[in-house]
Parts: sequence; structure tokens; C-alpha cells
Amino acid sequence: MGQYQPAELKQYNPEAIARYFRYRPWLAWGRLLRILWSFAGFILSLKWDEWQDQVEENQGKRATQLRTLLTRLGPTFIKVGQALSTRPDLIRKDFLEELIKLQDQLPPFDNGLAYQIIETELDRSISEVFRELSPQPVAAASLGQVYRGRLLSGEEVAVKVQRPNLRPLLTKDLYLMRWAASWLAPWLPLNLGHDLTLIVDEFGTKLFEEIDYINEGRNAEKFAHNFRNDPQVKIPSIYWLYTSNHVLTLEWINGFKLTDTQNIQAVGLNPEDIIQIGVTTGLQQLLEHGFFHADPHPGNLFAMPDGRMAYIDFGMMDQLEETTKESLVDALVHLVNKDYTDLAEDFVKLGFLTANTNIAPIVPALEAVLGNAIGKNVKDFNFKTITDEFSELMYEYPFRVPAKFALIIRSLVTQEGIALSLNPNFKIVEVGYPYIARRLLTGESPALRRRLLNVLFKDGKFQWQRLENLITIARTDSQFDVLPTAKMGLEFILSEEGKFLRRQLVLALTEDDRLHTEEVQRLWDLVKDDLPPNRLLNVAISLLTEFSKEGVAAILPK
Repeated sequence: MGQYQPAELKQYNPEAIARYFRYRPWLAWGRLLRILWSFAGFILSLKWDEWQDQVEENQGKRATQLRTLLTRLGPTFIKVGQALSTRPDLIRKDFLEELIKLQDQLPPFDNGLAYQIIETELDRSISEVFRELSPQPVAAASLGQVYRGRLLSGEEVAVKVQRPNLRPLLTKDLYLMRWAASWLAPWLPLNLGHDLTLIVDEFGTKLFEEIDYINEGRNAEKFAHNFRNDPQVKIPSIYWLYTSNHVLTLEWINGFKLTDTQNIQAVGLNPEDIIQIGVTTGLQQLLEHGFFHADPHPGNLFAMPDGRMAYIDFGMMDQLEETTKESLVDALVHLVNKDYTDLAEDFVKLGFLTANTNIAPIVPALEAVLGNAIGKNVKDFNFKTITDEFSELMYEYPFRVPAKFALIIRSLVTQEGIALSLNPNFKIVEVGYPYIARRLLTGESPALRRRLLNVLFKDGKFQWQRLENLITIARTDSQFDVLPTAKMGLEFILSEEGKFLRRQLVLALTEDDRLHTEEVQRLWDLVKDDLPPNRLLNVAISLLTEFSKEGVAAILPK
């Protein structure tokens, strides 16, 4: 490791970085002094406003000062500012409005240097690759800038060029951040400071992944594969022949940022439809694919004139394991159904609580805080309310936010914030819960069937109202069709696996010493328009055929 240089490190390795600077501390001193001097000046300005009683008068000025400070300190601090810009629960509104500008209103680096990087990375001249290339970047971000061009073959492309000497600077900043985190931890409230270095490590890991454009290209193709059958989602194609670690060439997307409501409406699109696509695809990423876009700010999401929503910038992605996806579905169901004991157990499974935590005192606290946040009507639910209310629990009980879930929470809060900017009356459950209901009612995996049964049975009793609610909510989703769901349900009930459910349904129909004909009638009234006789007959014939085959197979000699 004696010959190690920060620029050579391909993956974030805090131990290797610390070892390098431990023997060469003077290499970081200049950077540390600049950072401290910058923030000392800013803090002194805030204090001066307090002493002069000019806090409100200078709010806008100080917010601009903070944005300028982060921009001057460079990419690492710009990324920190971008992360904070999605946290209205932590940052004052005036500061928030300025930090949002860090998402796509940054100064570009020298144009001649960018062209030189393209030619060096692709090992050919600009004229050998492009028929045309914009003389100036069309967008500048924290880690790179984008040019609009056209290949010699005619395809219109976006060319993303990484800022020069990025890796050594990020390495130095991350080393200083981690060093500061280890010193600050004891002085911060326990639940914030305990895992502060781990938060820096997660941030560092994601930053190093983000500056590898080959990795970003692979992420884009994996994301595109997941949505290959969804006509509402567009992911740009990657041109691998003109892509390297520091230059990424991809299909140009014609569209409008999701916050550009004026132009979205001008081309005849309804912002509500775009919200629907955004929230549903966000839930699909978390609960179906497990591979999610961790940086869905307005600069990375576009409404296309044909009604599709396009995702760009796949540098910051993350993967969820199958068990985590299942636990997330459980937690959402338990939250909506206000089953707080089960919800506390979900928090243990997801890593928010350690396995040896006594959840008994936590259950009433969850009920008090989250019950208040959700309100009497599930439609009142929103993530910002939950994060605000949940922060109270963080100080009183041993909750920790696993690094992966910091990204998920950020992603969900950001998407909700975008939706609220399009529609101030937006409620995420009105869009999201129909998707969850449809997933539960149509899920063919044993895990999803178990979750549906957990929803429909409570304390051994069948919850008729919950089934009605699920069907009613699912029917608001245009993709939901009750007939395949009914067919799948009948197949399961008649199968060997559904033996327990058959007994439970008989008990449900006769519990409390009465036939529950009213509940059955209400369910029929709810779905009868979607179940015309000819469709029902086809399903009945199909079921009879399938079970007849099974019966014949059972008696034939093996």
C-alpha cells in the first residue's frame, strides 16, 4: 500500500484511504483548512445576523451564500447539498430553494478540456465520432456535464463527460468527512452519532460507483430490462462503442422536467398521469424488481410528449434482497392496517431495531406516533409526515436507520416532493396503495399469497371489510382485472396448498352462528360488472379442465 495513490482506487475503501493519509497528513491539511475557513465564515455570518437582529431580513442572502460555498468546495459538498435539498424536514425552506439549484444549475468546467477528455477516452477525434456536438454543455452537474450531439450514423445522443481529477478530490474529502464524523459522534445525540462513519462510508461507496460510467451504463441496461414490458417508461439506450469510465454516450431524451408543469400541459399531458407513472414505477422498483433509482430528483425525471416518463442518470442505484422486499410489503400492509406489534417485528427484520430489542414498550409508542401521522383516513398518509413524526421515536428508542434505507427514504421523500410540486393536494396512498392492493390480489408467488392471507385474517377471523377495501382500491388501478384474480383465488382454494384456507372460509361464512350472506352479496355487487356470464363460463370450463387433468394424472400409474 506504500505506492498507493488516491486516483488509483477503483472502489471506495475507507481503510486504504485512511492508511494512505495517516502517513501523509500534510496532503489533506490544505483542503481541511479551506473547508474549515469556508464554514467558519458562513457560521459567523449567521451569528452576526442574530446579533444584529437581521435573521429574517438576510435569510435569502445566507441561503445563496451556502449554495455558493458548497459549489466552490466542489463535487463532494455539492452532492451533500443535493442530498439535503430533498429533506424539507431538516432544512429551512429558504435554504431548501437554493440547495435545489445544486441539482442542475452548476457552473460547467472548461469546454476545451471536456472535448480533450472525450477524444482521449474514446481514442479518436471528435469529427471521427460525431456529425455534430454542441459547442457548450447543455447541462452541468456535480460530477460531470452533458453535451448534445449526433453520431456519424445519425442517432441523436447525450454525451456525459466527467469532471477532471475527480477521484483524488473525492477521496480526500471523504477521508476528512470520515475523520470529522468519528470526532463528532460522541458530541451528537446517540441515535444520530452512533453510525455516523457508516453513513459517510455509504455515501463514499455510492460516490465511487457514480463516477464509474461503465457501471452506470450497466445499471441503465438492467433498469431498462426490468421495465421492458412497460409502455409508460422510457430508459435511454447506451452506445457502448463511445463509452468509457469517464465518458458516457446515450440516447438523447426529448422531454420536460417533471416540475415544468407549464410545458407538460402545453403538449396536452395531464400532470396527474405523470404522477401516477412516477409513484407506481417507484413502488415497482422497491417491491418487485428490488433494483431502484436512488436519486430521482427533478433533473433526472422527464415527461415525454408521447405521455411516457423517462428516467436518466443511473449512477446512484441500489439493490434490495428478496427478503427485504417481502418485509417491506409486510411493513406497508401492517402500517395501513395499524397492526403495530407486527410492524415492530418488521422493523427488527429490516434492521431498524436489533434482534435483541424488547419491542413491548415500542409498540404503544408506534401506535401513538404513527397512528397520529396516518390519521383516521389512510388517504391522509404521506412520507414527510411519517418522517417528521418518526424522528421523535429515534431519540427515545433504540432505532437506527440502515444505510440502505437512508437511500430508500430519500428516494420516496423526493418522489413525493416532486408529486406535491405538480399537485399540492397529492396523497401518495391514493396512487400507491392501489398498486399494493393489486399486487396482493394478483401476486402468484407463495410469499404474496401468505401476505394476502395475513391481511384478510386477523386473530383467526376473516376481515370482510378488508377484502372489500382491497378490491375497491385495486379497481382504481387501470391495470387491475378482477377475473384473473378470482380465477387464481379459486385455483388456490381448490388446491392442496389451500386446504387450510378452505376451512377458514367455511368458518368465515358461518362465524358468530350466522350465514354471512350480506357480506357475500356486497362483494358480488362490487365485482359483478367485471364478471359477465360469458367470461365466468370460460373460467369455469378452464378450471374444470385443469382439475380433471389433475384428477386423471393422480390415478394413472407412475
